[in-house]
Amino acid sequence: MACFYLMQEGDECAVLETGTCHSVPALEQLLLDQGIGVEQVRYVIPTHVHLDHAGGAGAMMAAFPAAQLLIHPRGARHLVDPRRLIAAATRVYGSELFRRLYGDIQPVDADRIRQMHDGERVSLAGRPLEFRHTRGHAEHHFCIWDEVSQGWFSGDMFGVSYSWCRLSGGDFVMPSTTPSQFDPEAYLASIQLLGSYVPQRLYLTHYGELEYSHEKAHLLAQQIEAYSTFAAADASDEARLALQLSDYAMALVQQLGGHQDESELRARLEFDLQLNAQGLCVWQEGLQST
Repeated sequence: MACFYLMQEGDECAVLETGTCHSVPALEQLLLDQGIGVEQVRYVIPTHVHLDHAGGAGAMMAAFPAAQLLIHPRGARHLVDPRRLIAAATRVYGSELFRRLYGDIQPVDADRIRQMHDGERVSLAGRPLEFRHTRGHAEHHFCIWDEVSQGWFSGDMFGVSYSWCRLSGGDFVMPSTTPSQFDPEAYLASIQLLGSYVPQRLYLTHYGELEYSHEKAHLLAQQIEAYSTFAAADASDEARLALQLSDYAMALVQQLGGHQDESELRARLEFDLQLNAQGLCVWQEGLQST
């Protein structure tokens, strides 16, 4: 459900996203297969500190002694001391599922962290990577622009699109509104920012490379607006809201030519849509409390 990317340029490498600590053996095997030494990994770059994106950061930094961790300024302290991340994720998933999903969360030495400001760049053996702050899913989220591939490492800002979402009428892309910092206006602005670079491709964390198009951006924006309307009308029943999101997603999938069994489709989407409903409810609770 989540992936990370290994970028190699010359003798240097960067790991974009980390997954969890369970990701590290797969990455170490990949480096071994490619003849890449651990000392060649220069950067480890989570787009934000949600644990499906940054849970493996501490373990990777321990494995790659020459690496520097690049992170949004709002997220840095949580990787130095991950206790609040662990507590928040445990509240969402429960302690048993949390342990199974995320395993051991290791802290990162503050001296090995570089906080990346909006518009800042780094060079990977001469290959420029630009960092743009992108709010809407989380306040501590950035996306990384790669000039060479004309692509965005988009984290959660261009939503979720698994392999089975590639349909005859187009790719189904679904927003990620997981707790607890969903902001629809900021999310829509971030989608516009990504599109303003005229990208050719997107590297989604959930899951894989996707060709960019204005139609996909419009589909994503349309859903964010609909989600906001659904939640504003009634966010008192999380289960009912999740069902409403599921019905809405089914209709969109059918419009794109999806012919899979509906019960199977709903089961595949259930986990993401439950988290989306939970995030929408938290968003509405926050609006009401202010």
